[in-house]
Amino acid sequence: MTAPRDLPGHRALVREAGKVHLRLRPTPYPSPGELLVTTPVAGLCGTDIQMLRGLRDDPAPVIGHEGVVRVVAAGPGIPASLAPGTPVVVNPTHGDDPSFLLGHNVDGLLQEFTLIPATAVRGGLVVPLEQVPDAELGTLVEPLAAVRYALGLLAAARPRTLVVYGDGNIGQLAVRAARGLLGTGVRVLLVHHTPEGRRWSERHPVTGTEAVGGEAPGGLPPLGDGPTAALLATPRDGTLDALASALRLGDGGNLTVDLFGGLPPGAASALLPGVDLAAVRAANCAGRPVPAVFTEATTAEGRRVRLTGHRGVGNGHLLEAAAELWQHPELYRDLVTHVVEPAEAARIMNGLAAGRRRTVDGNRLLKLAVRFAPAPAPPREKW
Repeated sequence: MTAPRDLPGHRALVREAGKVHLRLRPTPYPSPGELLVTTPVAGLCGTDIQMLRGLRDDPAPVIGHEGVVRVVAAGPGIPASLAPGTPVVVNPTHGDDPSFLLGHNVDGLLQEFTLIPATAVRGGLVVPLEQVPDAELGTLVEPLAAVRYALGLLAAARPRTLVVYGDGNIGQLAVRAARGLLGTGVRVLLVHHTPEGRRWSERHPVTGTEAVGGEAPGGLPPLGDGPTAALLATPRDGTLDALASALRLGDGGNLTVDLFGGLPPGAASALLPGVDLAAVRAANCAGRPVPAVFTEATTAEGRRVRLTGHRGVGNGHLLEAAAELWQHPELYRDLVTHVVEPAEAARIMNGLAAGRRRTVDGNRLLKLAVRFAPAPAPPREKW
């Protein structure tokens, strides 16, 4: 491979004046403490789509934080564990330095080469992998890590029923991972908010999961006895509606709710008087603290509920997710619904920015994977 120092530039999907354009950008060489990584395949997530639609004001011209990448150049002072050639994932959320949020306030992975600043390297956010999923499944490592974080929190309630709100990529990841983390006896319901999502789930059934909502009439079926957990994996503008529905689940004191999907600014619920929902969600960040924080609350109707949430993931979540995808690729492969070249990705991203639908070229979009370089499937051993 040509040394990055000698490259005239690299392809990047750049946000300019409300549109995404495929541009040639200068390729930086890392200074002391920095790394340069190359991205074979990068993923587009729901938060990225919110940025494209102007629902978030994150300033990074190049977005994206999903994918297994390779170190191609290291500045002075980099440990041998991060030598060129090492496959890594970059934890996008710095638990202590708010100036680093990959693909949000620093340039992300939707480009051929990305410079990882020293603060992220010093913070241990560049995580070497031994069990390396193939490049397309690598786009699911970070979202699956976030799902594992959420399910780990909910596992403390020992739920007999899990209700997942949201029929996008996170909801689909959650129902696939649930039985492995909560036990095969847990009953799993996936609540759809679109007819398209309901139809997709019916074509891609998951063992032990019941599809509800969407185009089907009626509400949720009876849940039975025992603790209930709800994971709110809706877009941030749908979180309060999902929360209102979730608060009607289960018996008083037997309900735990994870605010996965984020919240619009200033969000509050009349059903939870006096509860700072943003503080609930932010109480757990990047795997800390241990043990995790839960908020005990009483609804306006006098019912007890436990609330929790989280931002980012811990490095352990990323390693567990990579191992899961490496060991059980067939369980997750159908979620990477669109694999395209960068020029086609720009067209799709601009289409997503212009409307609310998630159908691309006649097929429901769950995960858009953007291929920047040929990446054959790795052998089932350490690279």
